[in-house]
Amino acid sequence: MAINLSIKNVPEPLADRLRARAERNHRSLQGELMAIIENAVADEAPAQTVVRGREAFRRGTKTIEEIAAELRALYPEPVTDVPKAVDIVREMRDTR
Repeated sequence: MAINLSIKNVPEPLADRLRARAERNHRSLQGELMAIIENAVADEAPAQTVVRGREAFRRGTKTIEEIAAELRALYPEPVTDVPKAVDIVREMRDTR
């Protein structure tokens, strides 16, 4: 069963850009909006399971905060016994 959707209070400049986009793609405004919605929903790929060794990982299921917390747990102290990238670049520049 089809459902009617309504978008209210669309700013005129945005509506003009949507109309222009629809015209470029040889679609009606309704057809262009449907294509945009279909593309947006299609981009939501399900998470993939990757098996490495004996552990299984799911891609796309962690937030940035979760990843950062894991890295902080693995590397609690910053690495200090290696040269900084800026020093390497300066040294390479100065040897020219």
